[in-house]
Amino acid sequence: MSDIFQYISTVSFVKIIEFVGTIAFAISGVRLAAAKEFDWFGALVVGFVTAIGGGTVRDLLLDVTPFWMLNPIYLICSVIGLIIVIIFSKKLVRLDTPFFIFDTIGLALFVVVGIEKSIHLNFPFWVAIAMGTITGIVGGIIRDIFIHEIPLVFRKEIYALACVFGGIVYWICFHLNFSDIICEITTSSAIFIIRVLAVKYQWGLPKMKNL
Repeated sequence: MSDIFQYISTVSFVKIIEFVGTIAFAISGVRLAAAKEFDWFGALVVGFVTAIGGGTVRDLLLDVTPFWMLNPIYLICSVIGLIIVIIFSKKLVRLDTPFFIFDTIGLALFVVVGIEKSIHLNFPFWVAIAMGTITGIVGGIIRDIFIHEIPLVFRKEIYALACVFGGIVYWICFHLNFSDIICEITTSSAIFIIRVLAVKYQWGLPKMKNL
């Protein structure tokens, strides 16, 4: 009986991660669209694509139905993100810090979701880490293309590498037989901390030289 309750609590926690990550990524997309003076519908589209883009590509590669097509809650989460930006527009649109925070939260949580879904489908860990990274970064790439910006992942900042490092942290926790919730919290925290430190101390990879 205790195993059943533990399973239910774990599943519920994963869903909470998905919903919070969806709202966070939607806010990051809507916020940038608002800064470009998109109308409400255009901002919602950008927010929704930001929230579901990475998971959609992941699910197509894993040969399963894209997650957002099975439950309208993800569209609802995107609408919630739009409403939040509309209500708090003065604080969210004009400042870079809120965008960074919501984008980093979405990144950290979605990497965990991508890793766990791949593991549950019995893919090897290296695939799970790749799928976690795709889940975390692809939505942001599509968002930046929509608003005519160079995708953040292609700039000097540590972004995708934070996802890969988070995947390695999850792998270590998994093989140390930590509970799912501990793996999830540790991994998402590691990704968040790496992103914060990378931005604060301007960590980055060397740029390619024009030969």
